[in-house]
Amino acid sequence: MTAVELKNLLDRVQSWPKAAQDEFVSIANQIESELQAQDYVATRDELRIIDAAMASIDAGELATDEEIAAAFAKFRHK
Repeated sequence: MTAVELKNLLDRVQSWPKAAQDEFVSIANQIESELQAQDYVATRDELRIIDAAMASIDAGELATDEEIAAAFAKFRHK
């Protein structure tokens, strides 16, 4: 990507809905952190999701082997 292409993309991003802009900034910040070898810091929403998942596991709510196989099958390339 050239500097002009990047500038054009950034100009277009300004017309996106706020939620899409927020996601764009979040992803760009993650990439920058990885490039600078900084530790990743989860957002509050991510921490909330992690906490909910941990509570489900603690409550014994686990996927069956069949559910896991079906989930992986969705993403396997044929």
